Amino acid sequence: MPTVTIVDQTNSQVGSIDLADHVFGVTPHVPAMHQVVRSQTAKARAGTASTKTRSEVAGSGAKPYRQKGTGRARAGSRTSPLWRGGGTIFGPKPRSYAFNVPKKVRRLALVSALSAKMQAGELVVVDRLELDEIKTRKFAAILKNLEISGKTLVVTAEPETAVALSARNLPGVTVLEANRLNVYDVLNVATLLMTRDAAEKVSEALSA
Repeated sequence: MPTVTIVDQTNSQVGSIDLADHVFGVTPHVPAMHQVVRSQTAKARAGTASTKTRSEVAGSGAKPYRQKGTGRARAGSRTSPLWRGGGTIFGPKPRSYAFNVPKKVRRLALVSALSAKMQAGELVVVDRLELDEIKTRKFAAILKNLEISGKTLVVTAEPETAVALSARNLPGVTVLEANRLNVYDVLNVATLLMTRDAAEKVSEALSA
């Protein structure tokens, strides 16, 4: 069972926590993580690219010149894709790129991502995150005390307005509640910072 040291906002050790072995101690399953990340990024695609077919472009539908005797190729319409200004053949149309991944694979991918962070030493558990006012400078000072730099995902058990608003102007810092934790955001950062309550909540949710 993985054991993680718990620190406070000044980076002083205040205890330790035993994390669920089946959530933070599994062997990372790379194919599952890859599949879920692809699914997440595909769902985020706008899919709004659109081109006009020969029936949609502006142009006369009349035959441009007689069939024979001109020495030119036979043509029936100025909107033909073969002509300049004509329609597009097999061009993109608005569509959804989303595809679903089985629930068991999504769970396996998330515990794999969490375990990968644990094994890489990129998981930091803090006793609590408290701010008496909304100040970016104060939250930046907390990260500096914890010796955290670069892209960071901060996970809280419940919505923390002061934390979220104080962190939103810090480049590379994302704040999420435990129930919104996902594979892409976990893998896309250098450090995963969780409160004690958030770590326990995630372990409980993924144990169900």
